Amino acid sequence: MERHSKIYVAGHRGMVGSAIYRKLQQEGYTNLVTRTSSELDLKDQLAVTAFFTAEKPEYVFLAAAKVGGIIANNTYRADFLYENLCIQNNVIHQSYLNGVKKLMFLGSSCIYPKLAPQPLKEEYLLTGLLEETNEPYAIAKIAGIKLCDAYRAQYNCNFISVMPTNLYGYNDNYHPQNAHVLPALIRKFHEAKLNGSAAVIVWGSGSPMREFLFADDLADACYFLMENYNENNLINIGTGEDLTIKDLALMIKKIIGFKGELTFDSSKPDGTPRKLMDVSKLHNLGWKHKVELEEGISLAYQDFLNKIKP
Repeated sequence: MERHSKIYVAGHRGMVGSAIYRKLQQEGYTNLVTRTSSELDLKDQLAVTAFFTAEKPEYVFLAAAKVGGIIANNTYRADFLYENLCIQNNVIHQSYLNGVKKLMFLGSSCIYPKLAPQPLKEEYLLTGLLEETNEPYAIAKIAGIKLCDAYRAQYNCNFISVMPTNLYGYNDNYHPQNAHVLPALIRKFHEAKLNGSAAVIVWGSGSPMREFLFADDLADACYFLMENYNENNLINIGTGEDLTIKDLALMIKKIIGFKGELTFDSSKPDGTPRKLMDVSKLHNLGWKHKVELEEGISLAYQDFLNKIKP
């Protein structure tokens, strides 16, 4: 990508898209194209067609998606499948029709089978059943990966797919019901500290293991791969390190300074027992994460505090 190349970042106001946008700005790119969802509904085929015809972006980062935590995924099953299929179908197809030089599609680690061997290697895709609670979202993302591979095979399009692990960071979603586990815990511990609560209830048993990557590290990896990766099939982006939800909760409790107890609500779903990425493919290309978890949570908490100021 040249510094003056026209680059479209789809989903630039979300946590991932905004991190990619910041990274491109830091690297000196001056011709970045964005649209808010109110300006351009990516589910609308005609609107996306008109946008691509008018703007003719040279490069596309497809970070727009309908996203949410385990309860949201399980509650809005039709919305997660339909809306994500619409978004990626429209953007990927118009990228082909309008001669986009390179497109990056961002998926999710939930594409892997629920009981796949750990750590998760790229070749484990479609080797087993998915986790039931987020199956619609996962199926949409798998379709996006296969769509990129199909356009590469049939039309020689340079469309690549990357699979981030669990993400957190600036511009995260802290909704009490629909947030992912790490931002949800930040909010819970913060409110418990303010209210002088005796305990914080953590959903599930606390035993599942999860890997977390700071969103700005993801953006750095995406930029690196846009410059250096040109293959079909997906590539994992993560740290290669994980911890239990209980240990995550204890870390967040310490950072926020909550003095009460932890209790676990086993009536809430745990989800997949473990989701650790095998990142050897990425490491072999020469990229490794920079922000460790405790530092990243502290940065995310400061961002949360800035957001909730009256």
